[in-house]
Amino acid sequence: MTITRDDVTARLSRIALPGGGDPVSRDLIRALTVEGGTIRFVIEAASPEEARLLAPFQAEAEAALRALPGVTSVQVVMTAHGPAAKAAAPTLKIGQHPTPQQGGPQRLAGVDRIIAIGSGKGGVGKSTVSSNLAVALARQGRRVGLLDADIYGPSQPRMMGVSKRPASPDGKMIEPLHAHGVTMMSLGLMLKEDEAVIWRGPMIMGALQQLLTQVLWGRLDVLLIDLPPGTGDIQLTLCQRTQLPGAIIVSTPQDVALLDARKALDMFQKLKTPVLGLIENMSTFCCPNCGHETQIFGHGGVKDEAARLDLPFLGELPLSLSVRQAGDAGTPVAATDAPEAEAYSRLAHRLIAGGMA
Repeated sequence: MTITRDDVTARLSRIALPGGGDPVSRDLIRALTVEGGTIRFVIEAASPEEARLLAPFQAEAEAALRALPGVTSVQVVMTAHGPAAKAAAPTLKIGQHPTPQQGGPQRLAGVDRIIAIGSGKGGVGKSTVSSNLAVALARQGRRVGLLDADIYGPSQPRMMGVSKRPASPDGKMIEPLHAHGVTMMSLGLMLKEDEAVIWRGPMIMGALQQLLTQVLWGRLDVLLIDLPPGTGDIQLTLCQRTQLPGAIIVSTPQDVALLDARKALDMFQKLKTPVLGLIENMSTFCCPNCGHETQIFGHGGVKDEAARLDLPFLGELPLSLSVRQAGDAGTPVAATDAPEAEAYSRLAHRLIAGGMA
């Protein structure tokens, strides 16, 4: 006797299933083939739980079909759909090429003032000044944002004591982090701590554009931008694409640092960005053991340069072991009541009183 598909389905339809119906009426049979005396098919359950309930039916079906005349082999496989996979959360790619912008430099929505903090060279403490000044302004009641624009060497996550990766629920906008009263964002938060950024200029420019315009900064009185050292793509992009009320130059008093600080001043002048003033960092060092004061990098050079250029001199900041230790520990000294915080408090007060922050 030749077995047909109808013979198989007719026999299967006589088997009652838990919950009612039969395997044919409930459309559980897949890939049914009949070749001579061999029958093959798949029982497709809706879930692993249903597959466990149908396990006795599989054995019953095999026995019923083997009883048909002419059947020599029955091969049945049970499968089950797993739970629906959750949709992957949207991901945000940082470092795309910049998008065209019409109409010249643009305001940043919700931000009253932007201050770029730059230096001609590295190692003068610009990032330390940026983090402490941001915290000092926040402690004096200002709504402050801090953007770490040093793409190749981001240090603000460590100095501000944050490491959580910012969320981007829609894959477009980034939720910044908050620390010590400051809203902050850094490319360093999007990377592994030891991961190098190996990008050419267009990707750097695109990353800065994203960090400015795709971050939910909210309402800010002032956004401080910690620039990388030098006079490159980041500075050029920032000044050309963003309405920038002014910049602050940080330098140590030594001649070598002042040589590069003058280049930064020249850059801002050529980009038509006002320089709000100069800060002399590492101005003096007071020995914590004997109290003797030493000018390791010289003293007064930045003040003299400001006078020569007829620019505001915003103040001197000391070279202090506790400032370095506080930054490494993720709590800027300006967030404490340590004596070293007073210099940053005076600087913040001077900026607020002058209408700069």
